[in-house]
Amino acid sequence: MNTLTPAEAARKILGGDVIVTPTEGVFGLSCDPWNEQAVRKLLALKQRSPGKGLIILAGDLYQLTSLVRHLSREQQEALASSWPGPVTWLIPTPPDTPEWLTGGQPTLAVRVTDHPEVAELTRQAGKAIVSTSANLSGQPAATTVTEVRQQFPELAILAGELGGLAGPTEIRDLASGKIIRPAST
Repeated sequence: MNTLTPAEAARKILGGDVIVTPTEGVFGLSCDPWNEQAVRKLLALKQRSPGKGLIILAGDLYQLTSLVRHLSREQQEALASSWPGPVTWLIPTPPDTPEWLTGGQPTLAVRVTDHPEVAELTRQAGKAIVSTSANLSGQPAATTVTEVRQQFPELAILAGELGGLAGPTEIRDLASGKIIRPAST
């Protein structure tokens, strides 16, 4: 498995590839969210149903502008108050969001990460990326490079360590404020 710098990882993502990225608590599979073929490849590798939707991960709020501009000022402020950081928000699905990202769901998961290598990758790519846990569907999320290599030996990985969480990030619903999945600490 090749290790990549953020610039190399950005080139791969922009070229339609799927790569592995370290995140705040687990390794993730990432690709260009606006490239349907790349997203479908990621779903096939993960053996994940397209009906589950995906997380869009950005290095700064600006990269999510097209996805959050339909939200009220108060809703945007709620998002910004927790970012950058390990909080994923379910927001009402923006108009014209491709179904390959939402899985046909009425919400879309978004996060601005504080993971330094992943944030730099998104800056180098000039856009947000897909992030979903690096594991075959139904299996535990990979938390070591060895686990990643066992499941996805063909994929290159962005160099970097996992952040400080013991598992996936917290997920909150923007409409209700309810915590859907607590953070693993």
